[in-house]
Amino acid sequence: MSAPSFGIATPPSQIAYPELLRVWQEADTVPEIEHAWLYDHLLPIFGDPLGPTFEGWTLLAALAAATERIRLGVLVTSNRFRPPAVLAKIAATVDVVSGGRLEMGLGAGSRPDVPFARREYEAHGLPYWDSAEAVARLGETCALLRRLWTADEPFDVDGEYLQLTGAWCSPKPVQRLGPPLVIGGRAGRTLRVVAEHADVWNYPGGDVTDASARGALLDRYCAEIGRDPATIRRSLVVGVSYDDPAATRAHVAQAVDAGFTHLVLSLPAPYPEKVVRWVADEIVTRS
Repeated sequence: MSAPSFGIATPPSQIAYPELLRVWQEADTVPEIEHAWLYDHLLPIFGDPLGPTFEGWTLLAALAAATERIRLGVLVTSNRFRPPAVLAKIAATVDVVSGGRLEMGLGAGSRPDVPFARREYEAHGLPYWDSAEAVARLGETCALLRRLWTADEPFDVDGEYLQLTGAWCSPKPVQRLGPPLVIGGRAGRTLRVVAEHADVWNYPGGDVTDASARGALLDRYCAEIGRDPATIRRSLVVGVSYDDPAATRAHVAQAVDAGFTHLVLSLPAPYPEKVVRWVADEIVTRS
């Protein structure tokens, strides 16, 4: 099993841009922290329903330009929000801006059983497909991203959901085969897409017991298509407690023991001064 890598997550909602910038620029100087993440919502999912929420990819581009070392991404991009070929162009642009540091987080989009999710789609005139269609579209998007990032000439697509003529992406990403695909989700249909396309699987939440059970299902799907499940790194989000770092360390240890070696430490706002250095000292180096 590979050594754990640690990142931070800063929800881009109910917060001012200078605070996010401060934390990300500090993370860029702390070698124990290897990656940093935003999320992808268009309206608040906590706190004041009319409060600020930044568009994830626009913000990510700004933070990419303001940092130099840390790998970065959106955990995870909703495949419902942007046309896939446009998303490929956005991601390639951020990879160029960052000098090849993008991790391509991607998921089917918010679940239909989450009440707050529907309002952001309705408020922005976005389609809200059922789960089966959303996951099928996710699979087509994964294949398209790879092809757009590596194709030597324009091509046409005649898929179940995607029809493109003269599809093309230039400039290409800095990373030769494109950014690694970090696919989030726990449903069986999504895990089949993970087995086929992902470099990293992110379990959406911190429940290690359930994550382990879903990981076993992912292993089975990998076996069905002849893929070594060890080629997919396992990722888990761990909420950080500033008041009880021992509990956070115990959560990290449980996740690592279960085979999750890509750990994303979610930082609650407001952010204390030197919060990333504190996380490295109190959580990472002592885990």
